[in-house]
Amino acid sequence: MGYNVNVDVDKCIGCGECVDVCPVEVYEIKDGKSEAVSPEECLGCESCVEVCEVSAIAIEEN
Repeated sequence: MGYNVNVDVDKCIGCGECVDVCPVEVYEIKDGKSEAVSPEECLGCESCVEVCEVSAIAIEEN
């Protein structure tokens, strides 16, 4: 089972909290915004969703 990782770049403020909290390094900050560079590694723990102050991240099961 995999997960779709979606970052709404219009909402993202580039704080990097998702980068810091993700246990499998799904995210990187690129051009001042978070980007899911390794979405296939996502465990579906939703730590990134919980820590995102602006609700810019959504995780869905494939």
